[in-house]
Amino acid sequence: MKSTAEIRQMFLDFFHSKGHEVVASSSLVPHNDPTLLFTNAGMNQFKDVFLGMDKRSYSRATTAQRCVRAGGKHNDLDNVGYTARHHTFFEMLGNFSFGDYFKRDAIHFAWELLTGEGWFNLPKERLLVTVYATDDEAYNIWANEIGIPQEKIIRIGDNKGAPYASDNFWQMGDTGPCGPCSEIFYDHGNHIWGGPPGSPEEDGDRFIEIWNIVFMQFNRLSDGSMEPLPKPSVDTGMGLERISAVLQHVNSNYEIDLFKTLIQNTAKVIGISDLQNKSLRVIADHIRSCAFLIADGVLPSNEGRGYVLRRIIRRAVRHGHMLGAKEVFFYKLVQPLICVMESAASQLTKNQKQVEETLKVEEEQFLKTLERGLLLLDQELIKITDNQLSGDIAFKLYDTYGFPFDLTADVCREKNITVDEAGFNRCMEQQRRRSRESDNFSVDYSTTIQFDGQTEFLGYEQDELMATVVAIFQQGKQVEAIKQGDEAVIILDKTPFYGESGGQVGDKGMLTTAETRFNVEDSQKYGKNIGHIGKLSQGHLTVGDKVAAAIDSELRARIRRNHSATHLLQAALQRILGDHVQQKGSLVNDSYLRFDFSHLQSISLEQLQQIENLVNQQIRRNYPVSIELMPIDEARNRGAMALFGEKYEDIVRVLTMGDFSIELCGGTHVIRTGDIGFFKIISESSIASGVRRIEATTGQMALDHAHRDDKRLSDVMSLLKVDKNNIVTRLSMLMEQMKSFEKSIEQLKSQQAAQESAQLLNKVVTINNIKLLVAQIDNTEAKVLREMIDGLKNQLKSGVIVLATINEDKISLAVGVTKDLTDQIKAGVLVSQLAGKIGGKGGGRPDFAQAGGSDISALPEALSLMKNELGEKLKAI
Repeated sequence: MKSTAEIRQMFLDFFHSKGHEVVASSSLVPHNDPTLLFTNAGMNQFKDVFLGMDKRSYSRATTAQRCVRAGGKHNDLDNVGYTARHHTFFEMLGNFSFGDYFKRDAIHFAWELLTGEGWFNLPKERLLVTVYATDDEAYNIWANEIGIPQEKIIRIGDNKGAPYASDNFWQMGDTGPCGPCSEIFYDHGNHIWGGPPGSPEEDGDRFIEIWNIVFMQFNRLSDGSMEPLPKPSVDTGMGLERISAVLQHVNSNYEIDLFKTLIQNTAKVIGISDLQNKSLRVIADHIRSCAFLIADGVLPSNEGRGYVLRRIIRRAVRHGHMLGAKEVFFYKLVQPLICVMESAASQLTKNQKQVEETLKVEEEQFLKTLERGLLLLDQELIKITDNQLSGDIAFKLYDTYGFPFDLTADVCREKNITVDEAGFNRCMEQQRRRSRESDNFSVDYSTTIQFDGQTEFLGYEQDELMATVVAIFQQGKQVEAIKQGDEAVIILDKTPFYGESGGQVGDKGMLTTAETRFNVEDSQKYGKNIGHIGKLSQGHLTVGDKVAAAIDSELRARIRRNHSATHLLQAALQRILGDHVQQKGSLVNDSYLRFDFSHLQSISLEQLQQIENLVNQQIRRNYPVSIELMPIDEARNRGAMALFGEKYEDIVRVLTMGDFSIELCGGTHVIRTGDIGFFKIISESSIASGVRRIEATTGQMALDHAHRDDKRLSDVMSLLKVDKNNIVTRLSMLMEQMKSFEKSIEQLKSQQAAQESAQLLNKVVTINNIKLLVAQIDNTEAKVLREMIDGLKNQLKSGVIVLATINEDKISLAVGVTKDLTDQIKAGVLVSQLAGKIGGKGGGRPDFAQAGGSDISALPEALSLMKNELGEKLKAI
């Protein structure tokens, strides 16, 4: 029996033998793709190639792409572990043709791999295929060339309620490349329930789709019309887990060797023997998505990708504790995962320590969340009078505190309380709707700037040059000319302007002729072209015009200093904090640099000083900044740092600063490190769990920052009337004096409260042997009211106290009820009623509650009404 790892390699070897370039899996975080939450298909890394915005050195490719479907439009999370084939993480095997071969070769390749004796050798009688209803070309190839019986070729039409909305018509989005597809199914046999595709029983497990072959031959425009693509292409996808189940003769993906190993290790770590428990499947699936997401740079957080990761981790941990896990366990599964994934786990192996630490910390934090959630749930259950917990409360526990709904239901079941599941689901749907409405993972490909050709970038050597206007775009549409006042994007045949990328902002400057002046406010990359974005302030500009293209040289010089300092900073961070430090984002502009990096602990002041000193040391050494072009493999062998997930060409630009820093980088840099001048850290902070941010600046701006700090220090010295050597001593003395004054003030306030409480006793009335006090006290702090009520309750023994005070046009209310009366009278109810009459709100416990309000004119009448109502209530007790 072939292992999963062997099946993966056989697929790649087959297509390599057919002239395909074997391309490594891209990151699970899509590179420069605002349409996707996670990489969810093999074609994602080739999207720009299919769109005509990028060109590769090869026209055929094959990959084993890591994918995650646990958020956004593709979310299988809730099904994972309970079905045979749903996963949050899976590997998509694919072969691609970029304008090379089309339907005939794609179909023949697929059939040879699946049925060939030297390859997968599947029985042909077990296979059937589907085609789009009108795709006669694909139908005829399957029937006449491959020889599949007609009854095993199923045409699937528009079965989703609209033209071209079909299981057999694929599209990249609402617009862009699309086309018919042909799906290959495997028949597990009539001993398993289910029918062929297109039948009422198609959702059964007998006929399983194993491969989808997409024929990209149209471009769908925003009006819904289809135009033929000039270079039809092929995009295929076959789930490694599904084909492994077929080749290993099992009916469930969770029975393949990979999952068997993970499930056995999970059971061993937790300490159980029942290997059929569905919770083991959940954990085995989730360790794959969590570990690889962290390795690819995603960290747990409360938004975006980090929030999805946090949900998956918490779901796995919850299932572990349902199985009886007594301690933190999830991180212990990373090593078994690396072993079973073999060659596909290289990125995970490299980041194993960080992945394990992140999972461990997140699980420990969630266990605390579980404790807090249980406490909050218990508080809510005390209030229930109808033996049902509302869906709103269950959702609040889930959404705000991360408390799983199934755990809420378990706790309630033990207390014979039901949960309003329908109400919970309504809240979930409202949240999903809000999420969809705010979802920005979409784009109209028909308005994306696309232009054949390539702008030659000469900005490494030149700040100004003569160039030709080869294209002009306005609002995504290509035009021939623009006039004064028009905003546009100008494409030149060559340029000194750097297009924003790698964290470095685009250049600004001017495009001019004798009569024309175009102000460039930004420079962006559009495929292989650089777009000069700005406004024509003078004259006319037409395609074919010759222009002088000149960048703002001083602005570029500041950018260069900050960019080179960023490289020194990253190297310094790794030396001071450790090799686990990885870039998680960066911004380089003319004012400052911002560098985000992985690090789980806070950074001490001493470490920040060490980092700053180390960078400035390299600046003083005045290393030459060496730039070489070399094959990417050679660069990696030299130890050049690369940002994982970034797309690099076969020949890369390697930037070296002495023996201190070597990185791949396409940005602009200083000639020697000494040109940076001076490096100063401005701030350091945490921006997410396990991600820190340093902001810094260089050159004159760094000196200006230091001068501002000196000015602040001088101002402090002047206020304290001391020199800088005695600032700390003087401040310590003042703080001690302040503490003494605050203590004296608190004592005076307590004395005042006691005196006023004694005077208030004269206003107490007795009703039915119960004491009642309703009073307004002027110029008393809200927190003093509580002390007064505590003292009055002790003196009254049995009674109700309502106090109000006004400070700075705001009303503060406090209500106290002695313990013997809280069954009949609740302070929280009284204070809410009173607050409602003065434009406020509040709440609290049955024996004490507080509130605020703003309608001062309504206070006297509100207190009078409260006194009367309480009087009547006390008479009835």
